[in-house]
Amino acid sequence: MATYTTEIASDKLVSDNPIHQRLLKAYIAAKPMVKGDLLEVGCGEGRGVAELLDAVDSYLGLDKIQEVIDKLQAKYPHVSFRQAVIPPFANIPSDSFDTVVSFQVIEHIENDRLFLEEIYRVLKPGGKAIISTPNIRHTLSRNPWHIREYTSNQLKALCEGIFDQVKAMGIGGNQKVWDYHEANRKSVNKIMRFDVFDLQYKLPATVLRWPYEVLNRVNRNKLHKQQGKHVTAITHADYLLVDHPDQGLDLFYVLEKKSK
Repeated sequence: MATYTTEIASDKLVSDNPIHQRLLKAYIAAKPMVKGDLLEVGCGEGRGVAELLDAVDSYLGLDKIQEVIDKLQAKYPHVSFRQAVIPPFANIPSDSFDTVVSFQVIEHIENDRLFLEEIYRVLKPGGKAIISTPNIRHTLSRNPWHIREYTSNQLKALCEGIFDQVKAMGIGGNQKVWDYHEANRKSVNKIMRFDVFDLQYKLPATVLRWPYEVLNRVNRNKLHKQQGKHVTAITHADYLLVDHPDQGLDLFYVLEKKSK
């Protein structure tokens, strides 16, 4: 039986619904942009396979967790999956994919520049990559699972140093989404008021992961209990692709490699 951390939001836990729908929206927003041979870096439990498979000619999913890969391979026997710790993208030829998608991954990568360089390398000339990552301006507390988070300008500058064209957008939401986010912010602040020594920014990430997981799960369950349908009724349609990244809870960038 799978164990769902708050870092891997589940479609099976009701209290995770707003986060699950937010993550799902990235795939739905990307679907009109993908084509040909597709690589997903960090495929997780397979949101991308379910949403994008019928829009492309082939799909290869990479993830570092072998158990995840095994389950996906059993569910989708005609799709290719591979266990990989990245970067680099070992044994993947250059100029081999029309599209690369990677959602909520780059914040976990120590060498983020190499990560993006590898995406550029494996793209065919004229290919397109689509990435998402949390917008640090709307982060409610330190996430000890993340190496770093970005402002829109920081990520844009990093991408522009590698890709030939960068379109910076965001995943925002309607009033239902922002009301939930505000309730979440207030709830998190009530918890954080006990951190009088600002330990969340002083202690090593490995020390913080267990208390973060426990408190985050308690918080999501509390919000579900307090808000009921305001948690369960949020769908991917309530999350909106917005033109300005600073208006997004997540940054959503489209990166292009020029044609030869």
